[in-house]
Amino acid sequence: MERVTRLASERSVVIFSKSSCCMCHTIKTLLSDFGVNPEVHELDEINGGREIEQALSRLGCNPSVPAVFIGGELVGGANEVMSLHLNRSLIPMLRRAGALWV
Repeated sequence: MERVTRLASERSVVIFSKSSCCMCHTIKTLLSDFGVNPEVHELDEINGGREIEQALSRLGCNPSVPAVFIGGELVGGANEVMSLHLNRSLIPMLRRAGALWV
């Protein structure tokens, strides 16, 4: 859990992902299209990825990926990020976190 907290606070936007996950790809693409440069941790490609995935599950991420942190706070997965986008809350949140300059 400590590792997740540390990694999630290293950048304004952090995504825990799996390289084969289509919803992870969708969220990474959405944020990149906004001009956000998130720190992405591909759990199927890093040492300790399984332990991080278990910690994300304990935090309430179901499914465990994608797990998006903005400003060091857990926003949630694809459903939560898309809901924020559709209700026009995502971009202001990204601005407050310093992930967008415009």
